Amino acid sequence: MNILFVNACVHPESRTKKLADYFLSKIDGDIKEINLNEEKIPPLNMETLIYRTRLTEEMNFDEAIFKYAHCYANADLIVVAAPYWDLSFPAVLKTYIENINVNGIVFKYDEKGNVIGLCKAQRLVYITTAGGKISHEYGFEYIKSVAQDFHGIENVDYIKAEELDIIGSDVDKILQKAKEKIDKLVEKEFDK
Repeated sequence: MNILFVNACVHPESRTKKLADYFLSKIDGDIKEINLNEEKIPPLNMETLIYRTRLTEEMNFDEAIFKYAHCYANADLIVVAAPYWDLSFPAVLKTYIENINVNGIVFKYDEKGNVIGLCKAQRLVYITTAGGKISHEYGFEYIKSVAQDFHGIENVDYIKAEELDIIGSDVDKILQKAKEKIDKLVEKEFDK
């Protein structure tokens, strides 16, 4: 199994990354990590958007601008690790989504204008942690919607650990509960 690990964790001691590593240690496969902080993927601007649009219209998907989209579309499993920031996730993850969301690689339109997902993966696992309470699930819901509605990835799982920085919180216990959810997911979906 080809596993794509999209790492949007900024902090070197990221608890989100630790949970993602725990999950990845439980499943078999070849893991390709895209560390969004190291990749320095630029956001689309007018110049790159015009260039990308021309290439997609020509069906010329061999250019370097499409390398992340190809990697995403060809993965058997996608794991996204992103801390809960400002009701969502770090901006580097949105920039990554902009860059992979390519018509003709990860999705296409049929003759009636309906979206057809082209991704090989049938599962995406989204892992996050938060210092406080996750009051709104905007980040996860966005990733889930894009994955299911555009990329054709039917199953989207959500692992979270929240309230980690609340005074009096038992951080180890909270993280252990998240690991137990991971164990259940692995047992149900990957131990076959």
